Amino acid sequence: MNAHVPAPSILDAAGVDLDRARGLLADALAGADDGELFVESSESESFLFDDGRLKSAAYDSTEGFGLRVVAGETAGYAHAAEISEAAIGRAADSAKLARRGYSGVAAEPPRATNAKLYGEDNPLASPGFSDKVSLLQEIDAFARAKDPRVVQVMASLAGERRTIEIVRADGRLIRDVRPLCRINVQITVDKDGRRETGFAGAGGRAGFEAWITPDKWREQVDEALRQALVNLEAVPCPAGEMDVVLGPGWNGVLLHEAVGHGLEGDFNRKGTSAFSGRIGERVAAPGVTVFDDGAELGRRGSLTVDDEGTPTERTILIEDGILVGYMHDRMSARLMGLAPTGNARRQSYAHMPMPRMTNTGMLAGDSSREEMIASTRRGLYCASFGGGQVDITNGKFVFQCTEAYLIEDGKVTTPVKGATLIGDGPSALTRVTMLGDDFAFDPGVGVCGKSGQSVPVGVGQPSLKITGLTVGGTAV
Repeated sequence: MNAHVPAPSILDAAGVDLDRARGLLADALAGADDGELFVESSESESFLFDDGRLKSAAYDSTEGFGLRVVAGETAGYAHAAEISEAAIGRAADSAKLARRGYSGVAAEPPRATNAKLYGEDNPLASPGFSDKVSLLQEIDAFARAKDPRVVQVMASLAGERRTIEIVRADGRLIRDVRPLCRINVQITVDKDGRRETGFAGAGGRAGFEAWITPDKWREQVDEALRQALVNLEAVPCPAGEMDVVLGPGWNGVLLHEAVGHGLEGDFNRKGTSAFSGRIGERVAAPGVTVFDDGAELGRRGSLTVDDEGTPTERTILIEDGILVGYMHDRMSARLMGLAPTGNARRQSYAHMPMPRMTNTGMLAGDSSREEMIASTRRGLYCASFGGGQVDITNGKFVFQCTEAYLIEDGKVTTPVKGATLIGDGPSALTRVTMLGDDFAFDPGVGVCGKSGQSVPVGVGQPSLKITGLTVGGTAV
């Protein structure tokens, strides 16, 4: 953990008296159910090394605030890039229009916490600018020297330090400093005019030191190259219904997209999710337990407190196949008569919070991956996913496999390209027949989009076997 000097209070640095800010917020929230003043200051930088040269280097610094007033199902929100008493006063006057003619009861404030899931590292401070550029040059040279078939290398670094302060209705000031960094390597290989690409990355809530030691970045190069070379030998994937074995870790993105979004509180409160009104029902095979946990130490999707000031926690969503809960922000929890789960998230001060996933996963079972493959006569082993599309209302998904192999007579055989998995989340969960003993989180590269907002997330799962999935390909 690199040395740092604690950042001064954002409000103090802007010359805003905290008591005056509390008074303006209290006036705006009089008669409302909930709300807060959210203040943010962030710095970020990114470097992209491509085609043997530094292609881009960017730095961004932003600060601002958002003031929210919640009255029933209505929320008034005003934000500004200027942090001043006058700007906060104008925002309060605008946001409180949401409670015109409304009289509610103030919600209980979020509980306090002394937990801290990450340090106040500053990825922008260490290593220095020239050292980061030199590192990317070294990664590029190392990757090109690994194999003569390497024709292109893209290496990138991205880091940010985001400080937030939340003034609650009860006057409490909640502060959180959130570091985040990531390293990515993409390698393209060529053989007889055929080109294929492999990708690897890692990151989390700390400084760069945890991921840029030679042994760590070389792991990313080796993995990206291995994946690219596998795809270089891949044949077109056959299409049809077959059993599928998924590898651990990043493949949890299918669970995140096809099931996780459908378990967010706002979709269920509005009745637009495939899981709406199904608490207590069986929605997955026995043994399947799905969770969301924002309190994992240092993980990309973790938060000491969410963006309303509620401490994050592990929330069990599906337990042994039975739907037992949803992910909530304060509004969805209040309107559904439940407790907040610490899942309120926003992209920045310019956005209102909404229920979002943090680190979502499926617990391990007791089968080995080898047993799953051995039990499959004809199927597909998907080692890694790329992108996908999901319809939240019914859970229907289409996912592309970036690394996949045929399973023939209980053995992994030929690598295939162009494989897609087609199905729907609720049905796929009921077809899980074996759960691996090898649970893993992804390496720290997830980004989730919802309603135009993007936030960092984590996913995880063990290897698992799903029977009867539709595999899209190029041949029958």
